[in-house]
Amino acid sequence: MNVRLGAELAVAIALAAVLDLVSKSLPLPRLPYGGSISLRALPILIVALRHGVRAGITAGALYGVVDFLLHPVFVHPLQLILDYPLALGVLGTAAVCWPSGSPISTLRVAVGLMLACSLRLVAHFLSGVVFFAQFAPPDQPVWLYSLAYNASYMVPEVVLLVLLLRLMLRRLRPQ
Repeated sequence: MNVRLGAELAVAIALAAVLDLVSKSLPLPRLPYGGSISLRALPILIVALRHGVRAGITAGALYGVVDFLLHPVFVHPLQLILDYPLALGVLGTAAVCWPSGSPISTLRVAVGLMLACSLRLVAHFLSGVVFFAQFAPPDQPVWLYSLAYNASYMVPEVVLLVLLLRLMLRRLRPQ
């Protein structure tokens, strides 16, 4: 990794942490066991779109470690991996729909973003089913509870991210 890319990853990770802290101070809905609408994924997605899948996954996974240090929820080592470096690392896969050198396309970016956020949802869903089942209402299947819980903040976040990335695409250029 060159110095320029390393610096950009560091800035993106720091910006993601700041955006998360700012989001927590806004009157946005927050769920009782974690999860809220946040713009923290935006800098990670921009790194992925500018530098590719590998850099995006690296930035996301490293931000996952920082996020755990800032807001730790620890139940089990596997839960820690699922909810932090894995769930945020998969955001880097957004770049698979934007091949290097291809023209900027809102549709490709939106599809890549939805793919990446779907993988993130899967990581949080699995964590919810395995490690947070005790919070499900007695009359509701655990898988349905985990899906509804995690989708309740992730779907609005994806819509917001697609709209923001659409506005930013004219300025965004792959490196």
